[in-house]
Amino acid sequence: MRIARDTSFILRWVSLFFIAAAIILTMIELTAYSRARSNYPDGMTIGGVPVGGISPQEAAQRLLQVYSSPIEIQYAGELIHLDPTLVGFSIETEAMLAAADLQRTGSPFWIGFWDFLWSRQPQTSPVPLVATFSQEQLTRYLREEISPRYDIPAVAAQPVPGQVNFAPGTPGQEVDINRAVILIEDALRSPGKRTVALTAQRTLAGRPVLNNLGILVRQIIDLTPFDGVVGFYMLDLQTGEELHFGYNRNENISITPDIAFTASSTIKIPVMISTYNYLGPELSDEVAALVLEMVTMSENPATDALMRRIDEARGPLVTTSDLQSLGLDNTFIAGYFFNGAPLLQRFETEANQRTDVVTNPDVYNQTTPSEMGQLLADIYQCSQTGGGALVAAFPDKMSQQTCLEMVDYLKRDRIGVLLEAGLPDGTQIAHKHGWISGSAGIIQNISDAGIVYTPGGNYVISIYIYHPVQTIWEPVSNMVVQISQAVYNYFNLPSQ
Repeated sequence: MRIARDTSFILRWVSLFFIAAAIILTMIELTAYSRARSNYPDGMTIGGVPVGGISPQEAAQRLLQVYSSPIEIQYAGELIHLDPTLVGFSIETEAMLAAADLQRTGSPFWIGFWDFLWSRQPQTSPVPLVATFSQEQLTRYLREEISPRYDIPAVAAQPVPGQVNFAPGTPGQEVDINRAVILIEDALRSPGKRTVALTAQRTLAGRPVLNNLGILVRQIIDLTPFDGVVGFYMLDLQTGEELHFGYNRNENISITPDIAFTASSTIKIPVMISTYNYLGPELSDEVAALVLEMVTMSENPATDALMRRIDEARGPLVTTSDLQSLGLDNTFIAGYFFNGAPLLQRFETEANQRTDVVTNPDVYNQTTPSEMGQLLADIYQCSQTGGGALVAAFPDKMSQQTCLEMVDYLKRDRIGVLLEAGLPDGTQIAHKHGWISGSAGIIQNISDAGIVYTPGGNYVISIYIYHPVQTIWEPVSNMVVQISQAVYNYFNLPSQ
């Protein structure tokens, strides 16, 4: 019996030992699990940064270290370091840690402990990056810091002194800001790829500033043996930019108001408009033939015949009234062309009342370079869009079709001199020329005004020239040719 009691005693102590051992092991594992549970599971990432096995505090420090490191920008052979805070980039650490903590402590304690005992890793999902970023600040940084320092500006074409040509410009390069914003934002949001190679856009050299063309035109006049008055007007029909100046004895003169010149045959442009206004919009064959003769042959009898059809007694004044409806108060025709025609009305305008410049404009017809240019611009706009001042002033008679017909008539004025001679073969110009020869064949006034159509852009050009004694044809007409060449070259620069 004693042996049995001893055996029972031993078994009891052995059982207690194993129970104690189990309790101790359990406590050890519980302690290990508690420590592991206070850290993030292996393989877990927050914002792409591995945080497995570290505490939330350590994870916060690691995230800050990664995402506050500079972005390395490679551009134009230079390395530029961008502090993320300069573009308003900051990470929402608390929000990301809160999402990570849901995974760290989300499962019930004892289920997690059981998985821990069996070495089963908890299932985790990557916590996405939560960050704020200012695209506006980044764009401003690129425009104000990167572009001014590292872009290579294009150099505009420059006029060649003493010629009518322009030297080619030099292309440049500038950062592609839209693409750069995307690339840098991606780098800011990446924990590992924090180097960006920015791409550059090739920039073409533009035209010289319009003032340079003005200097070139004045140089052409200066090099011509001519000491009279020149009125010049040019309108860029794409941008609306104007180049307008007056020159008297090789000196600049005021163009406020503009200079009055004898309109001579350029006044036939407004007569054509009045013809469509009163005898159109569809012209009879007879009227169309008169218009063609007036424009292409510059025949005065045809012009008189058209004005008589408009109004037998007041035809010229009706045309003048149409011009006034368009706001062109310095342009008029006050009588018929035939010899001995009476002056129907004497017009005093701001332009012809100037005393600082003398051009002795004909009391029968006058204009200014800018007003004739503006009238041509009105015809052009109407022909392109069917709108503008002509349609607004004469809505029942003016349309895109009528204006296209007027342009076509002006394109048929082929004389081979003046503006036309300064253009490459095949260039379209819708224009009207004019000059007046006295009884001895002495020319005092030369004018040409037209719309020029070119690959590099369309423009209006208007030139009026006067000399009190004699405008010698050869040098002065060649001067107009050179001016026409210079303006054409300005719009059609040599390739880069």
